Amino acid sequence: MNRERPDLPDDEIEDEEDTLPLPASSTDAAAASPSELKHGIEVIQQFARHLPNRPGVYRMFDRAGEVLYVGKAKSLKNRVTAYARGMAHTNAVARMIAETANMEFVTTGTETEALLLESNLIKQLRPRYNVLLRDDKSFPYILLTGDHPAPQIAKHRGSRQRKGDYFGPFASVWAVKRTIDALQKAFLIRTCSDSFYENRTRPCLLFQIKRCAGPCTGEISHTDYQALASQARDFLSGRSSSVKQTLSARMQEAAEALEFEKAARYRDRLAALSAVQAGQDINTQNVEEADVFAIDEQGGHFCVEIFFFRNHQNWGNRALFPRADKSLTPAEVLASVVTQFYDDKPPPRLVLLSHEVEEIALIGQALSARAGRKVEVAAPRRGERRDLVAHAQKNAKEALSRKLAENAGQQSLLAALGEAFGLQRPPRRIEVYDNSHIMGTNAVGGMVVAGRDGFMKSHYRTFNISSDTIAGDDFGMMREVLKRRFSRLAKESVQQPSATDEAPGIAAPGLAEASAALVGGSSPSPATITEASAAAAAIELPEDDTAFPSRPDLVIVDGGKGQFEAARKIMAECGAADIGLVAIAKGEDRNAMRETFFMVGREPFKLPPRDPALFFIQRLRDEAHRFAIGTHRARRKRDITKNPLDEIPGIGPSRKRALLLHFGTVKAIQRAKLDDLMRTPGVNAATAKAVHEFFHDA
Repeated sequence: MNRERPDLPDDEIEDEEDTLPLPASSTDAAAASPSELKHGIEVIQQFARHLPNRPGVYRMFDRAGEVLYVGKAKSLKNRVTAYARGMAHTNAVARMIAETANMEFVTTGTETEALLLESNLIKQLRPRYNVLLRDDKSFPYILLTGDHPAPQIAKHRGSRQRKGDYFGPFASVWAVKRTIDALQKAFLIRTCSDSFYENRTRPCLLFQIKRCAGPCTGEISHTDYQALASQARDFLSGRSSSVKQTLSARMQEAAEALEFEKAARYRDRLAALSAVQAGQDINTQNVEEADVFAIDEQGGHFCVEIFFFRNHQNWGNRALFPRADKSLTPAEVLASVVTQFYDDKPPPRLVLLSHEVEEIALIGQALSARAGRKVEVAAPRRGERRDLVAHAQKNAKEALSRKLAENAGQQSLLAALGEAFGLQRPPRRIEVYDNSHIMGTNAVGGMVVAGRDGFMKSHYRTFNISSDTIAGDDFGMMREVLKRRFSRLAKESVQQPSATDEAPGIAAPGLAEASAALVGGSSPSPATITEASAAAAAIELPEDDTAFPSRPDLVIVDGGKGQFEAARKIMAECGAADIGLVAIAKGEDRNAMRETFFMVGREPFKLPPRDPALFFIQRLRDEAHRFAIGTHRARRKRDITKNPLDEIPGIGPSRKRALLLHFGTVKAIQRAKLDDLMRTPGVNAATAKAVHEFFHDA
């Protein structure tokens, strides 16, 4: 490990506590001045005097209250004392010590609990000097619901609030859709929503093409349907052999009874299951459930490739590009990535690593505590496990090479754009705005964001434009969108966090309670871990300079001089006049390569037809147009298909179905008199009155 050992007395240091973790920031290249370093050491020494010789988590803050680093220790006193020595530190550690103005501590019962709490805090607070995962996309799962007599199979993201069984993670939505498609063929499980299910009077098309058993209209009993759902659950849980044996036996029985159509259906279901298992890039023989982590490093940049294996199947892979200091070794980065990755998702029974990381046993204990069962963490050296790791490492190397090549091209485009528009430096964050509507109806505004990593889709935003804006007033729509965006940005920028004034060794409010729950035992529950995450989330700190900025360097609006003037005035009112603003008007006959640009202090101008910056701007504009019109179409579709009965309080699926069966259409319900509504089977007087008043404003 590339760490320095401070010169401490033997009685004040333990084997696991004699090294300092290197900070991960790339902004610490400049060495700290002696006076700054001395002041930071004095601050840390004051805290070190009162610390217990117990495991825990420490946080280091700068003068503005921004968190610098979160670390865990087997002994808080020994670890912090090592920082206070101020000798033999790297520039990175010295810079961090020099910036330290305050510290906070949380004691835990064991080092495992400290590691769990550390990963929670790193993910929530995103400290400047820690290794950080920059991929904030959630992973899709397959959900087999458990709160309905006829379980539904569906794609799921986000928190697990609905009762049922969750299977995953899958690396991509495409992998989920492919698996669900095969499971429909194999087990005839419904994919429709509960509201759609409740309102069916006859089987849908999926029943006709043998993709659903039709429980909605009684084509299959709930008991038999539950048996199909149980088979699907067993298959996704890894018991595929028993499921296939059962189907094979039933196919054979049907064939012997000369029920060839029934036997053919079982044959097709077996073929669908085989397609799920065979249609993978790489499958396993002896590894049933595992996540494989492999890391590659090139020029101080890191890529971690993760492969997901469940039920001996490859459920896809994902490349992560963590932010880490160049001085860190791949093993150090990998260890931090693994602990953070499982902060919000359950670990599998086996985690394979490409490098032998320090504290590998501790990581296994932490993941086991999080999962509530044993989780093995290993760095294999031979056999099938090693082949899986080698395959993942090859993909990590290729992904990092592609990423570096793309970033080099993106950096040159940003530089060309900054030069074309006369900016002082290449823009780090570009925001492009466009509106979409039809004669003022369903008007939406779209904001797309681009930076050094290309389009940053997690930063995209949509704006539902209010009906107060005059229909068809494009300038008014642009003013509303920009005012909402930059007014909110102005409010966020004036919030100045301050360092806390807690006594040394005392946990911050909220974290103390979470830590107390963790200290109770060696296996904290998922609820305890969630409490720790929530406590960490309660402390909001500003993002650091190396992170993707929240304030744009350049704003581009789609339109001519009118949109430009509307945008310029509203940005000035919101205190954003210093941000570069460009309006792009379509060329003559709407031809590309002839666009006209409007900027403050410059006459309208055009860029050379073959200028790379022009092609880049066209890509940005087209993406904004695609995003805005796609959002508008989705909103318009919802309005077209929306049933007015859904807006009436007290009208559920059953009563809505009764009204439609009795009257035929919503228009007939709207014209009906109160007496006619009251005579509808299944509708009481109060409901009939509510429906009548809704349509007649009585």
